[in-house]
Amino acid sequence: QVQLVESGGGLVQTGGSLRLSCAASGRTFSSYAMGWFRQAPGKEREFVAAISRAGGNTRYADSVKGRFTISRDNAKNTVYVQMNSLKPEDTAVYYCAARAGTFNSNPNSWGSWGQGTQVTVSS
Repeated sequence: QVQLVESGGGLVQTGGSLRLSCAASGRTFSSYAMGWFRQAPGKEREFVAAISRAGGNTRYADSVKGRFTISRDNAKNTVYVQMNSLKPEDTAVYYCAARAGTFNSNPNSWGSWGQGTQVTVSS
């Protein structure tokens, strides 16, 4: 498994932007698809975005499409999500996840998780 540490969360006003980062340990980062999920209070963890091992393929939840951009730097063992035009409904704890091989949107099939970082969007 790979160890993941997120950073970059915080408080932002509606319409603002944040960039989350997720640093991974180990020398096999490029073997993992990477994803971002989020969980709001009282709700289930939901898929946000994912990126393939080499970064050529991405997928987004409909709720963030056009506002969020996922990217990765395999030389730095880091995955990012740039979040623009933030809305109060984006408020959640955001988790980075790694999955050997290809990605999907089912959080139960992702094997490694970070500790999460809080994103709060004020109205």
